[in-house]
Amino acid sequence: MTDYLIVDGYNILHAWNSLKGLLKEDFEHARLRLIDILGDYRAAKGIKVLVVFDAHMVKGGAGSKETVNGVEVIYTAEGETADMAIEKLAGKVETGGVVTVATSDWAQQRIVFGRGAVRLSARELEQEVMSCRKEMQDHFGNQVIPQGLGRYISDEIREILEKIRRQK
Repeated sequence: MTDYLIVDGYNILHAWNSLKGLLKEDFEHARLRLIDILGDYRAAKGIKVLVVFDAHMVKGGAGSKETVNGVEVIYTAEGETADMAIEKLAGKVETGGVVTVATSDWAQQRIVFGRGAVRLSARELEQEVMSCRKEMQDHFGNQVIPQGLGRYISDEIREILEKIRRQK
């Protein structure tokens, strides 16, 4: 059984204090940051996460889907709102698990609740994500995972490379 979290992307971006400022500065970066946060949450919880962004005002927009950091990112087509896409998704997701929809849109919450999905407000999702992040930090501590090639090479090779670097 797979549990699903369907997220109203722009609704969450405009609601989370941690992303509001970034949204004003760099729209695309804020969107990517939300996807990154949701990807970490997905990995920690072992659920499937779909985030829907409105593109209904984009002239000629055909809509698109892509997977980023394990999160299915959906951009709606021209004339289709995120609410419309979320309603469809909540109704057609094949799962024996729980379908949760994260949005602070009251009308949307009522509709998806009527379809059997669990609703989660933007604030509740933010608290859940922060709680999950804290659990991960408590569990793993402040372990630093080495980045780059350093974690794959032997000490001998590292010394050789360091000597070469110092010769320049």
